[in-house]
Amino acid sequence: MRVNLDKNWTMDPLLRHMVDMTGHRDHAMLDLSVLSAVQELAHAAQTRVLTIVPVRDQIFIRPRAIMTVEKPARLEDGLDSNQPGEAIAQFPELKACLDSHEECAIHLGQDRTLTLWLPIWLKEKAHTCLEIVNPTPYNEQTQQVIAGIVGVYRNYQNLLDYSERDSLTGLLNRKTFDDRLAKMLSASTSGDDVALPETQERRCADEVQKQWLAVIDVDHFKKVNDRFGHLYGDEVLILIANLMQSSFRSQDRIFRFGGEEFVVLLRSSTLDQARKIIERFRLNVENYPFPQVERITVSVGFVDISAFESPVVILGHADQALYYAKSHGRNMTCHYAELLDDGNLQTTETNATVEFF
Repeated sequence: MRVNLDKNWTMDPLLRHMVDMTGHRDHAMLDLSVLSAVQELAHAAQTRVLTIVPVRDQIFIRPRAIMTVEKPARLEDGLDSNQPGEAIAQFPELKACLDSHEECAIHLGQDRTLTLWLPIWLKEKAHTCLEIVNPTPYNEQTQQVIAGIVGVYRNYQNLLDYSERDSLTGLLNRKTFDDRLAKMLSASTSGDDVALPETQERRCADEVQKQWLAVIDVDHFKKVNDRFGHLYGDEVLILIANLMQSSFRSQDRIFRFGGEEFVVLLRSSTLDQARKIIERFRLNVENYPFPQVERITVSVGFVDISAFESPVVILGHADQALYYAKSHGRNMTCHYAELLDDGNLQTTETNATVEFF
């Protein structure tokens, strides 16, 4: 039997959205797909994907993507402030749901607007939550459709996490970083600003913004393992990862590069803004009371990303800035170009793939 699937062939809307959701290899695009599915099939007034961020003994909620009746699905940049998000205490129904590991939470507003929260549970933890706002309650059939969408979203997120994320910290892994940076550079054209792959649809709003790469290393981490043991060392890495998620913004991409080294891809319009974002994280680590270990610091080297340089060269520049920070007192942030301008670094020979210092 031959099935003709030409351009005029139409499929059931639910099936079409399922195909779209499972066709992505990126969390950001998966978020946008699930918003589009809920918005069309459940006719919601507003749908958001929220990130659940643990900070010390508190939980915060940070918007990651949003879609409304008036506007299409889009990623949320959030405010560049010292706040990690909205405290979970502002959403008592959602807090009770997370505490008791329930499948959903409901809030009925004074205007009778219904807010439905659906945590995405992965291995007894929920780092993501779907929020659906609608003027009226949903009937049973619509509830079943939403449950089906959430089930596919949860299962596919789990598959992406397995291949993209570090098992200890939950951050994106080295392989994912290599793929993201390569796609970012290959997608750029002569004279254009480099854009993260998942933000290309928003280029008009971000034309003046540059891309930056920061390499972060935990100071004296070997001493932590030697003195307290690897279990405490692992706990330090997990807490560092939590501080990264609360210190950087929702559009910044955070990776565990290996061991005690991390990498961040971020956007900002100026060098001063990029430094401010990175310094906020460094100071948060410096002031955090790590259990048993007490005080931990990090050193950072960062560089602005050029579309005309290879990944090896870009990483090499950031590593040189990091090495300078670690060899000049640690617990500091160094920018590669400034070190060159001040004469603290000198390049002696270069080829297409590597520079020697």
